[in-house]
Amino acid sequence: MLIPRFLMRHQVSIEPYLGDTSKGPAYGPATPVLCFLDQQTRMVRSPAGEQVTSSSTVYADPGTSAPEGSRVTLPDGQATTVIWTKDRDGGGLPTPDHVEIALE
Repeated sequence: MLIPRFLMRHQVSIEPYLGDTSKGPAYGPATPVLCFLDQQTRMVRSPAGEQVTSSSTVYADPGTSAPEGSRVTLPDGQATTVIWTKDRDGGGLPTPDHVEIALE
């Protein structure tokens, strides 16, 4: 089961983080992603275990790729960075499977 389509009201653009170069971070081509965007500030733990502030969370379909460090452009044009991505699988329960993406 997926997140109901009527809740997928937003579209963001995700540029996957490819690594660092001598000129700074490198990103792949931008991909538009239909999602539900929750612009709420909250504390989350980074993959390194640090407490950081997340300004927004994106809920997207399973299989959405947004590696840590990827650049995400929000509907208002603001660019932000992925803190972490988690697959949320209900394991057969009647809950919507999705990808949760915490943004700086």
